[in-house]
Amino acid sequence: MTLQEMARAAFERDPALEVVEFEHRWYTWGELRQVADRLRTLIDESGAGASVAFAPRNCPSALAALLGLIAEGRTIKMVYVWQSGAGIARDLERLKPSVFVAAPQELSSEVRETARSLGIALIALTDMDAAFVPGFAHTQREVDPDAPASPQLQILTSGTTGLPKQFPIPYELLTNVLRAGATMFATHGANLATMPPVLLFFPIGNITGIYSTVPTLIQGMRIVLLERFTLDGWRDHVRRFKPPQAGLPAAGVQMVLDADVPREELASIRTIGTGAAPVDPAVQRAFEERYGIPILLAYGATEFGGRVCSMTAADYAQYGQAKLGSVGRAVGGAKIRVVDPETGAELGANEEGLFEVVSPHMGPHWIRTTDLGVIDQDGFVFHRARADGAIMRGGFKVLPETIERALALHASVVGSAVVGVTDRRLGQVPAAAVQLRAPVSFDELASHLRQHVPATHIPTQWRVIEELPRNASMKVDRAGVRRLFEG
Repeated sequence: MTLQEMARAAFERDPALEVVEFEHRWYTWGELRQVADRLRTLIDESGAGASVAFAPRNCPSALAALLGLIAEGRTIKMVYVWQSGAGIARDLERLKPSVFVAAPQELSSEVRETARSLGIALIALTDMDAAFVPGFAHTQREVDPDAPASPQLQILTSGTTGLPKQFPIPYELLTNVLRAGATMFATHGANLATMPPVLLFFPIGNITGIYSTVPTLIQGMRIVLLERFTLDGWRDHVRRFKPPQAGLPAAGVQMVLDADVPREELASIRTIGTGAAPVDPAVQRAFEERYGIPILLAYGATEFGGRVCSMTAADYAQYGQAKLGSVGRAVGGAKIRVVDPETGAELGANEEGLFEVVSPHMGPHWIRTTDLGVIDQDGFVFHRARADGAIMRGGFKVLPETIERALALHASVVGSAVVGVTDRRLGQVPAAAVQLRAPVSFDELASHLRQHVPATHIPTQWRVIEELPRNASMKVDRAGVRRLFEG
């Protein structure tokens, strides 16, 4: 079956069957189908072509819309919701869709002005319903002459291989992911109908959100959906459903430690998976020592079509703390190597350089990344930092992650984020925003750093903040940190 056929078959399930819980209210397949049918009717009436721009918030109506658009074989151009109205308007100017589907919060005056000038139809996706925005019921745009021959999802990359850009995920790729997942469940004898519901909290519009949401819906697993990750929401899911496996964003590992969650509360969990951002090895060690639960790290990117490395439970059982901080070994037929950033020559075991990846999903070519790391003699991959995040301080290269790891060793520091800020004399200098659990002077933090990093790495500016700014994927928002200093 094609992905389109699988999505259509999913909507044929018993309409009374519960599928997604949101804010402690269960929604049925019948309710999801009603939204999908309504949206299909509106898009047809608008005169739009096969491509649709979509800004999905994490809510049941967005899940219904996503699966419905796939069932209709449409190309879906994702627009991130966690940005200003002006930012969404700029995305529409760049994408030039014939129709834009979004929650009312995203249909600001800037968005409407842009839609009017470009002739874009607007559909507001409300609580389990959809409706035209008055005055925007018909598209004035011609069918996109550059529309892909086969349907795809176009999402914004995270920047692993350069500046963020719109990246196509063909339906065929998602079909392969679904087949691999079905094989895994069958191999392990899993009964999807009796499994605890899956907790989903990553944004629907990014690669992790797509890969967790679409297969879960199509395979018929139940979902507990969070608008965005919160520790309270995660703990509530664990307490009520006692899952044997759980996921956490990288930042969530520290959040569990800081909240001093009782060990018995997590007793059902055998492993915790995480990815999307690095986990400090000291934090990983502290978590595993406190809770006795292995954290299985993974490495992937939109440009790879998903994850390419993963620490497995079997590898963890064999190597344990000996591979602390590793994102595991290549999986699913992927290949990974380390090359010299200047010459491109392949490096040996434990030599640091840039990762290059061959992903079977993307083809046989090597994909150059901006990620720095090493591969040890056993083939385990250790992600160190982002090369493009380096601060050039008067000719000295300063890696923010090096400073952040050193700050994490101070007893008063909960978390930190280091960015480069403009300096008239040196070009750039490091600035550090710190989240503290106890008062400490900047002089003391600088003195602490001098014990762990070169003098060139000592920040020249500091800020104490209550909470590090994060994006919808729970990664530290570097741009937001930089604004603290440049504003």
